[in-house]
Amino acid sequence: MQIATYQLDGRRFVGLVSDDQQSVTPLNLPQSVAVTGALAVIELLEKGEALPAAAGPALPLASVRLEAPLPRPRRNLWCVGRNYHAHAKELQTSVFKDNDANPESWPIVFTKVPECVVGPYDDISLPGAAISEQIDYEAELAVVIGKGGKNISRDSAMEHVFGYTVVNDITARDVQMRHQQWDMGKSFDTFCPMGPWIVTADQLDGTRTRVRCWVNGELRQDGPTENLIFDIPTLIETISRGITLYPGDVIATGTPAGVGLGMKPPRFLGAGDVVKIKIDGIGTIENKFA
Repeated sequence: MQIATYQLDGRRFVGLVSDDQQSVTPLNLPQSVAVTGALAVIELLEKGEALPAAAGPALPLASVRLEAPLPRPRRNLWCVGRNYHAHAKELQTSVFKDNDANPESWPIVFTKVPECVVGPYDDISLPGAAISEQIDYEAELAVVIGKGGKNISRDSAMEHVFGYTVVNDITARDVQMRHQQWDMGKSFDTFCPMGPWIVTADQLDGTRTRVRCWVNGELRQDGPTENLIFDIPTLIETISRGITLYPGDVIATGTPAGVGLGMKPPRFLGAGDVVKIKIDGIGTIENKFA
């Protein structure tokens, strides 16, 4: 399934996207539940209930406004840094200089606040020169948890995956490094476009897909998820150690090489720049910076 959250006539709906990604069929959910987006479906299925029936005919996707599939995640997003070897190398003298020199020791885990999530085609708000002029992109596959748990073993981790979506882990690099931890530089308003929908795990193998990113039409990032230093089961095992994961939790799995800070000289984002991210088997998000 491909589960989308969208706006139509001022109301939020959750629907199933067609296989050709040209239409969406609304699901029969009360508005009081649909406001949570795809989380409503995730929680119903986790309880063993049936998928809601269609609430009407299919609509052309072009006639609705897609939102993030999880418009306001239930809590902070879990995020993983330094999870591709080439990316670890390109930032080894900047972002990662104070971290363990061995990128295979433990995953670097940080969070982004739920309020930074925006839709797959929404504009991104630059914070202004007084706050940061070092705005960077990070194309990432995100795992959506469908079955909660604590101390989840690596062997059973994939049983807890509901599906996958695309995120751009936008970062203010100077703020990220200034505070010696990453949450503030990662959590500015609008700094996590997500979408265009969630593809369920029975339709996509997230361990074998491809993440690409273009800036103003120039291909900057291109990495297969087979190259993750810490694979998806390991990430779920690590993040759930002593911490309960819940249905709807999001884990951003890290970004391939090619970020702006890693270029010589660095190439940060400015007003008018457009970043497009595509993950095979999911789809594309595209956001303008303003």
